[in-house]
Amino acid sequence: MELTTVWFLLIAVLWAGYFVLEGFDFGVGILLPVLGRTTQERAVVVRTIGPVWDGNEVWLLVAGGATFAAFPEWYATLFSGFYLPLFAILVALIVRGVAIEYRGKSASAKGWDRAFFWGSLLPAFLWGVAFANIVRGVPLDAGHEYTGTLLTLLNPYALLGGLATLALFTTHGAVFLALRTTGELRARAVRAVRALLPATIVVGAAFLLVTADKPAAWVSAATAAVALTGALVAVLRGRDGWTFAATTAAILAVVATLFLTLWPDVMPALDPANSLTVTNAASSPYTLTVMTWVAAIFTPLVLAYQAWTYWVFRRRVSGANGPAAEAFRP
Repeated sequence: MELTTVWFLLIAVLWAGYFVLEGFDFGVGILLPVLGRTTQERAVVVRTIGPVWDGNEVWLLVAGGATFAAFPEWYATLFSGFYLPLFAILVALIVRGVAIEYRGKSASAKGWDRAFFWGSLLPAFLWGVAFANIVRGVPLDAGHEYTGTLLTLLNPYALLGGLATLALFTTHGAVFLALRTTGELRARAVRAVRALLPATIVVGAAFLLVTADKPAAWVSAATAAVALTGALVAVLRGRDGWTFAATTAAILAVVATLFLTLWPDVMPALDPANSLTVTNAASSPYTLTVMTWVAAIFTPLVLAYQAWTYWVFRRRVSGANGPAAEAFRP
C-alpha cells in the first residue's frame, strides 16, 4: 500500500476518534441546560467529562497536524477557503474550555453554562457543514485556491450535514450521560436518548443517502443505520453500555462513509480538473516515511495512556462525588 493511501486512512482514523470522543463532549454541553435542572445536577453533568474533555481535543490537534504534514496542499486550501467556519469553531472551542474551567470559580455559573452550551452546539453543527462541503466539492481554480464565498458553503446539502452531526453528537452525549450518571439525572438522559434517536436516524439516513456514491460507502452508510437502530433497541432494554457502543459504531460508520466517498480526492473541486487528490496534495515520500515511523512508535503509547485515563474514571458520577464548585475537576 502506498504511503499516501496509508496517511489518508490514518487521517480518517484520527477524525473518527475525534468525533467519537468529542462527540459526547459536545452532546453533554448541548444537553446541560435541558437535563441539569439544578445547580448540583449541572455540576454533575459537567463532572462526567471533567477528566477527559481536554484529552479528547488532542485528537483534533493531531488530525490537523497530520493533514499539514502529509497533505500540505489539502491543508492550505482547506484552511484558507474554510477560514470563517473554522475560525468560528476555534472560538467556540476556546469559549467552551474557558467555561468548563471557570464555572466552578464563579459565584453564579449561569453565564458560563450558556457559554458551555453555545461552545458545544456550534462546533457540533459546523463540523458537519465543513465535511459535507469537502465531500460535495467546492469551487477551486487551477492553483487550488478557493474561489467561493461563505454563502457558497451554506448550501442545502451542507446544512443537512450540519443537522446530521448535531443530532448524532447530541444523542451520543445523552447516551454518555446515561452511562455515567445515576438516579433521576440518568433517567432523564435515558428519556432524552429515546426521544432523540428516531430523529437522528431520519436526519442521518437522509444525509447518508445523498452522500454515499460507491459500493463501499453504501456498506458503511448501511452500517451506520443498523448501528443507530441497534442503539434504539438497546436503550429500550436499558442497556447503557450497548447503547453507547452502538452510537460509537454509528459515528465511526458515518466517518467511513465520508472518507470512502471522498477517496481518491482529498478536496474535490466543482471542476474535476482542479481537484486535490492523495497524489497531487501529498508531501514527499521521505517526509511520509519519517512520519510513518514516528506514528508507529508513539501512537500506541498515546492510545494506551488515554485508555488508562478512561479506565481510572470509569465509575458513574453522582451528586455525592464532590461539591458543585469542584464540578470541572477530575
